[in-house]
Amino acid sequence: MNFDVDRNRNLSYTEHMGKDPMSMDGREFVELLHQNPVIAAVKDWDGLAKCLESECQVVFILFGTVLNIADTAARVKAAGKLAMIHVDLVDGLAARDVAVEFIATQTQADGIISTRQNLVRRAKALGLLCVQRFFVLDSMALVTIQRQHAAEATDAIEILPGALFKVIRKLCGEIGKPIIAGGLISDKEDIVGALDAGAVAISSTNQDVWFM
Repeated sequence: MNFDVDRNRNLSYTEHMGKDPMSMDGREFVELLHQNPVIAAVKDWDGLAKCLESECQVVFILFGTVLNIADTAARVKAAGKLAMIHVDLVDGLAARDVAVEFIATQTQADGIISTRQNLVRRAKALGLLCVQRFFVLDSMALVTIQRQHAAEATDAIEILPGALFKVIRKLCGEIGKPIIAGGLISDKEDIVGALDAGAVAISSTNQDVWFM
């Protein structure tokens, strides 16, 4: 993967950090994203198998149930990649703190993704990495992001769709959190555009993007 950005050296996170990834803090997580700006976002078993063959070092797990999410995270970790579980999308988990506690104690996940600020706060308290996801549907969504960005809980903010380069540039200039661009990223031009606008990384379910 070469997107004409100096930061992309494509190191594995174990090589990059030289230590147990479970001890990775938010600063080191963002540094890893700078070095490996393409995140594989997987939504099914086929995507999981494919992402394990890719050079992507961070995996967003966007599917699963309470019965199989631990095994899914274990497969990602066994492949030498960082596993981030979208806790809102795990079937059988409620939108309460106990869901995050389950992820922290019953899986090998490095962190969570969620649209819910309370879950992000709880995950951070438990030592998990955190990404808070926002859907930028209108100007009110921007106000919400600007109002919530000051919370220290989240390590990065993911905005969808990720092809809104003017929005990315605006948010990068106004908030103090790293931005991940997700959704509607389909080719190299989208990746470069998002990174040039200031995003630290992109996430995509498009398997072709993982192998660019």
